[in-house]
Amino acid sequence: MSEYDLVVIGSGPGGYVAAIRAAQLGLKTACVEKRDTLGGTCLNVGCMPSKALLHSSHMYEEAKHEFEKVGIKVKGLEVDLKKMMATKDETVSGLTGGIEFLFKKNKVDWLKGSAAFTGKNTIEITDKDGKKSTVTAKNSIIATGSDVSSLPGVEIDEKKVVSSTGALSLPKVPKKMVVIGGGVIGLELGSVWSRLGAEVTVIEFMDQVLPGMDMEVRKTFGRVLKKQGMTLKLSSKVTEVKNTKSGVSVTFEPVKGGDATTLDADVVLVSVGRRPYTDGLGLEMAGVELDERGRIAIGHDFSTNVPGIYAIGDVVEGPMLAHKAEDEGVACAENIAGLTGYVNHDVIPGVVYTFPEVAAVGKTEEELKEAGVAYNVGKFPFTANSRAKANLQTEGFVKILADKDTDRILGVHIIGADAGNMIAQAATAMEFGASAEDIALTCHAHPTETEAVKEAALAVHGRPIHM
Repeated sequence: MSEYDLVVIGSGPGGYVAAIRAAQLGLKTACVEKRDTLGGTCLNVGCMPSKALLHSSHMYEEAKHEFEKVGIKVKGLEVDLKKMMATKDETVSGLTGGIEFLFKKNKVDWLKGSAAFTGKNTIEITDKDGKKSTVTAKNSIIATGSDVSSLPGVEIDEKKVVSSTGALSLPKVPKKMVVIGGGVIGLELGSVWSRLGAEVTVIEFMDQVLPGMDMEVRKTFGRVLKKQGMTLKLSSKVTEVKNTKSGVSVTFEPVKGGDATTLDADVVLVSVGRRPYTDGLGLEMAGVELDERGRIAIGHDFSTNVPGIYAIGDVVEGPMLAHKAEDEGVACAENIAGLTGYVNHDVIPGVVYTFPEVAAVGKTEEELKEAGVAYNVGKFPFTANSRAKANLQTEGFVKILADKDTDRILGVHIIGADAGNMIAQAATAMEFGASAEDIALTCHAHPTETEAVKEAALAVHGRPIHM
């Protein structure tokens, strides 16, 4: 029986980062992973393959619609989907192989198989051939991530009715696609197939897409998606998804009641959220408690109710984001090693990698109003930003919310071509407790899109220069 200072269960962004950091701190560390490759959902069937397809499809979209505007003529443009998918797979393979290299470099043992607690300090590992072995762990971190959710009565077969996993590997471009759920994953993958030629309809239960984000951003982004050719059915609930000879039929009706509508599609993407993945872990054998939403209950240091067992990432409270899990992995490993690890959960950026991108960090206006916090708003459109105009990418704006009394930045919301990169500046500023004036007084390179962040900060005090 092997004995470790730390065993990490799951090799997604939270798990593999936790394992590497623990090994750096001198702990004898192992990571259990049942897939044939490391990296979890994010690298294998999530963040990275979707970004590869988003990039490829965006290049095609630009060549098709934008190149001619700047004097570039293209003849015979067509999509080679097989090659596009192969490029995506090569990207994934390189990244997962990179983690395997990092494990070897940092002397992290990869234990291949599924893990289940048989006691507080004992973990049974079953490999793909059914062979079982047991390891003992002074400490363990549960980092098993999340799995796709579905709707009652809707069976995902990954052929006609697909999850995000199936939507990443469709054999051909569907003529018609219905996306159930107007959240991040549904809109990103819907964008991929829309750009490649599919007629995409999004059915969303809420009154706008991107639930949880700033309402002004949500409304603006909805208008953008419609301009791009997507059909949005908002405030609508799906009542039936049925396989037909020619494809799939989807029946939905208004949330507040009304006549039902049926749409026919070649493919239906079910994207209604994710759930913590704790199946088969034997948590009851170890005595680990869950909260009312099926997540593993933890304290501020990521410890569960069982001493020596910790949990991070999608299986615990908070946004299901890879970078959140990574930061928690580092902090948790440092806590186990006797250091003081901490994650500021008030400053976790989120990004939607469509075009334009949508990015946010901190509070929305709706959250501030509900909490009774007095605030000022500074907003600056990319139509007034010189670099955005030169790039013909003027859709969107930057919005900064700052405390009315202290001027401390409470939230930043961006919709624009490079929002995912720009939000890092806002997160850094908020982590240091910056005021809007701090950003306004910081020299920004010209011409860049980030000047819109400075102008929005100036606008908090009613003094933007270029608007």
